[in-house]
Amino acid sequence: MSRFDEMYERGSPPWDIGEPQAVFVELEETGQITGSVLDAGCGTGELALYLSGRGHEVWGIDFARIALERARQKSAERGIPVVFEYLDALDMKALGRTFDTVVDCGLFHSFDDNDRIRYVRSLAAVLRPGGVYHMMCFSELETRDGGPRRVTQSEIRSAFQDGWEVESIQAKRFGGRTFPATGDGGGARGWLSRIRRV
Repeated sequence: MSRFDEMYERGSPPWDIGEPQAVFVELEETGQITGSVLDAGCGTGELALYLSGRGHEVWGIDFARIALERARQKSAERGIPVVFEYLDALDMKALGRTFDTVVDCGLFHSFDDNDRIRYVRSLAAVLRPGGVYHMMCFSELETRDGGPRRVTQSEIRSAFQDGWEVESIQAKRFGGRTFPATGDGGGARGWLSRIRRV
């Protein structure tokens, strides 16, 4: 059993907030998520189900079987179609298809340096040329203890320097229980990146 499965087995991990992260809802509502969508690291499926409900063809992949079971159950209960697949995000080529958009809420920052390289290659196999990858990861500006690895803007740009165009990196906040909102008006600090495959 993976460490992620173990966390799901104990209940709801801190990143599973019961709804899509607000930054991705805003992306959808402003027309920045287009066409077919792959949710890389979909967890229990809240973002994938939201996007499907907005009219997108959506697939979600995850490496935690318990999370996928919950996602499929939600899909059936809500009558919202999403294809949920158990798959290593480092081998997304195995899906055998491409998408117009890939969304990633909290997966990129889970990889070490070597796997980050493999992940970017894997993304290139499933995102069509001209397609957009929207990624939210923890920022090095988040100084509280705990939580996932922090990522700098320069690390993002370095990872996507060959065959990609980093169109924007914006400071945003995660909602949910990983870190509660602070006096300065938000939860954990993150970077929201818009990256196009060229």
